[in-house]
Amino acid sequence: MALTLFNTLKREPQIFEPLTPGKVGFYGCGPTVYNNAHIGNLRAYVTHDLLVKTLRRLGFEVTHVMNITDVGHLTGDDDFGDDKMVKSAGERGKSVLEVANYYTEAFFKDTERLRIDRPTVVCRATEHIADMIELIRRIEAAGFTYAAGGNLYYDVGKFPHYGELTLSRSGDSPVRSRTGQDENKRNPQDFVLWFTKSKFERQALTWDSPWGRGYPGWHLECSAMSIKYLGEQFDIHAGGIDHVPIHHTNEIAQSEAATGKRPWVRFWLHNEFLVIDKGKMSKSSGEFLTLQSLVDAGYDPLDYRYFLLGAHYRSQLQFSYEALDGARNARRSLRDRIRFLAKRASPVWMNRDVPDPDGKALQYREAFNRALEDDLSGPRALAELWGILRDPEVTAEEALASALDMDRVLSLGVREMALEGGGGGEREEIEALIAERGAAKKARDFTRADAIRDALKARGIVLEDGKDGTLWRRL
Repeated sequence: MALTLFNTLKREPQIFEPLTPGKVGFYGCGPTVYNNAHIGNLRAYVTHDLLVKTLRRLGFEVTHVMNITDVGHLTGDDDFGDDKMVKSAGERGKSVLEVANYYTEAFFKDTERLRIDRPTVVCRATEHIADMIELIRRIEAAGFTYAAGGNLYYDVGKFPHYGELTLSRSGDSPVRSRTGQDENKRNPQDFVLWFTKSKFERQALTWDSPWGRGYPGWHLECSAMSIKYLGEQFDIHAGGIDHVPIHHTNEIAQSEAATGKRPWVRFWLHNEFLVIDKGKMSKSSGEFLTLQSLVDAGYDPLDYRYFLLGAHYRSQLQFSYEALDGARNARRSLRDRIRFLAKRASPVWMNRDVPDPDGKALQYREAFNRALEDDLSGPRALAELWGILRDPEVTAEEALASALDMDRVLSLGVREMALEGGGGGEREEIEALIAERGAAKKARDFTRADAIRDALKARGIVLEDGKDGTLWRRL
């Protein structure tokens, strides 16, 4: 079975094939670092992590690029409101860069606790202003811009494919509720490429440009940085479903205008919202939950990862503490099952490369792969993990080796679970005796070495000497 992903651009699942065989260029929208990420934000990054680990499991070489927005993101995605970074800095009495650095570090602390692999490239908007200016030059040269009121705008009326991601047309305005406040726009869907000081008198970060001293529009950074690191066409772009109508729609327009390449991105992936009783979680309400909030309430960060994996990324997920309790209990049951098997297994599955599975173990791993290949089905992947751990026809060693293999994608801490419960002090004692036997053999004290071997055999533990060292198993 081939990897199939639901492509928002085509509104259907499609078999994924990269532009360059064996290699994948992937851009995932990163955080605007003006506050802590809330748990709804973190759903996107767990989804991106599941995608990247699945691609790598299937043998692809992945270049994962993620931006850090530290300038230009307004409180409204449609050029409305204040710069989020400036607003946050003023409220905290800090500089914009101090706020950005603090919340960038906090963001990566959260992703680390969720076992999300760090992207191949992490790029800050403020460090790529020259790239953005150059991209605007290309858009301007292609005839897609106009100046008004001191700002430079993108003219969507000149881009016939505008709105294809939302199935709307250039000139329609189904998603713009506040753009009428900008009288400089010829079309409500037009958007700013470059702001000058005429927009905000208190803008903290500004740069010289051919259009005056100012700063870039928010949508520009993702186009400029993805093109810089992945080329003028690449394979996958992902983000939250809320990015579809404005941010990602504008990215496509400006990128294809500049490069002349269609499609700029071949696959668009979008995760759905995490919702609570009052609706979508957002920072604007001032009431939102962070990962630390969950930790303070007694949950492990991986309980939350398990909770997210238990729903398909394209389905809205209702958050409640009762639901999170269910995920925590399920993960505790997983830990208990892993510990149960670890006490009955020899450490072969941990002491060398995971053995090639066969029989039922192979069937479970193949089913696990099929679940991932079917548009990253986390729920089905979890079901296959549970299936092999509970199957009495699969040996403890095979089950644990397969669980460890599956956990390279799921990242729920299987190895740690096994080490915590794999015989406890007995395992440590056995390993110590094996080490002592090895030292005795090296000293040519074969009497002592044989005595250790015989004593362990009397306890039902057989030693196997091989090129990988000495392994042990129970009779």
